[in-house]
Amino acid sequence: MDFVFWALLLVFISLAILFDKKYFMLRDNSIVLPRPYSFARTQLVWWTIIVLSSIVTIIIRKNWIIPDLADSTLYLLGISSATIVSATLIDINDQTNPNLTGLSQNIKSDNFFIDILSDKNGVNVHRFQTVAFNIVFGLWFIKRFLANMDNSFLSITDKNYVDINNIIPIFTPNNLILLGVSSGVYAALKTTENKQTTATKTLENPSPSGTD
Repeated sequence: MDFVFWALLLVFISLAILFDKKYFMLRDNSIVLPRPYSFARTQLVWWTIIVLSSIVTIIIRKNWIIPDLADSTLYLLGISSATIVSATLIDINDQTNPNLTGLSQNIKSDNFFIDILSDKNGVNVHRFQTVAFNIVFGLWFIKRFLANMDNSFLSITDKNYVDINNIIPIFTPNNLILLGVSSGVYAALKTTENKQTTATKTLENPSPSGTD
């Protein structure tokens, strides 16, 4: 277990929480309080914290040498950046459209997970898919990084030895495509969220309790 990595991860998560409380860093632009959490912002912070913690750990543990990042790491951050740009532009367009009312970003926060999984009609499948993939790949990234970090201290002749530039895990093209498609579907369907009719629950054949 690399205590440097976990300490850095905790510090960066704490900073994200602090900035969110003070500057609403993880939340939608909204006219209500508490503002609802934003999936796009959370996704970008999620991957930024993981990658940044990994890079700084390598720098500290490897005599201040900066690793050469693989293309997949840049693509990974690019997917998150493209998602937040798309989501922000969609929100701005919806907020300036006088024909739209009851915007999802103006619904008070319920809780973190419900907020990022939901639009104004509740939890939906495309948000669930995107959140699930990001969590799974993020946990895999951390586990693979820690294993590679341990193996980087082995003898260079050991078959499990990992070079400093290969400590940060590399995503295969198909895995990146999966994350990209998932985020793309989220962004595409987000354009329709505020145009949907708000769902309401109706009670069929209402009758007083205890009567036929």
